[in-house]
Amino acid sequence: MNQNDSSGLDVSGLSYQVGGRTLLDCVGLSVRRTESVAVTGPSGSGKSTLLMCILGLIKPQAGTISAGGMDITRVGSARLAQARRKTLSMVFQFGELLPELSPVENVALPVLLDGGRHQEAYRRAEELLGDLGVPTGSTPTGMLSGGERQRTAVARALITEPAVLLADEPTGALDPEAKEGVATLLFTAARDRGCALLVVTHDLSVAERADRRHELRGGILAEVGAL
Repeated sequence: MNQNDSSGLDVSGLSYQVGGRTLLDCVGLSVRRTESVAVTGPSGSGKSTLLMCILGLIKPQAGTISAGGMDITRVGSARLAQARRKTLSMVFQFGELLPELSPVENVALPVLLDGGRHQEAYRRAEELLGDLGVPTGSTPTGMLSGGERQRTAVARALITEPAVLLADEPTGALDPEAKEGVATLLFTAARDRGCALLVVTHDLSVAERADRRHELRGGILAEVGAL
């Protein structure tokens, strides 16, 4: 865990409209490091938009976002790029891996792109993949099973030791057995490695693994079960 980034994720007063439609209406959310929160809601409700705002890929009309102590809404493009390399990581539904590369090469890539040493990046990638139960041979990632590919995606997201780990439908493309394995891995790894985990999912069986669950509907984000 990167001890310099002691804080997790804090979202306050986040608002975003597009085409006259309100997707986020004064949304607030806080996720501590080692804590997990799941966001559910109908398709088109703005769940992915929320993640894109946190990544700094969409600029909200109002509100603030702090990730690992950095105010994402008030920094320039260079600092945002740095945050996406060091502070924030994302696991996508379809992994977004390079299929021709080996798992080790895919996982090492964020470190190499940030100027890390080749030997150290590969060593860390091999260790992380070994911890997550993924083969570290030369087999192209595109030839692995769906579950192994998604485990590789989780390893790639974790190698930078992010303060905040985001996941957009991380089990949506997996069969039931692989889904259970990846969900268990994701929540366990985030807790053990000190990440604040925010998962967007339609799958209630995955959402129920989180420490807290929120639902986004009509632009309003509300905690499920809260009084």
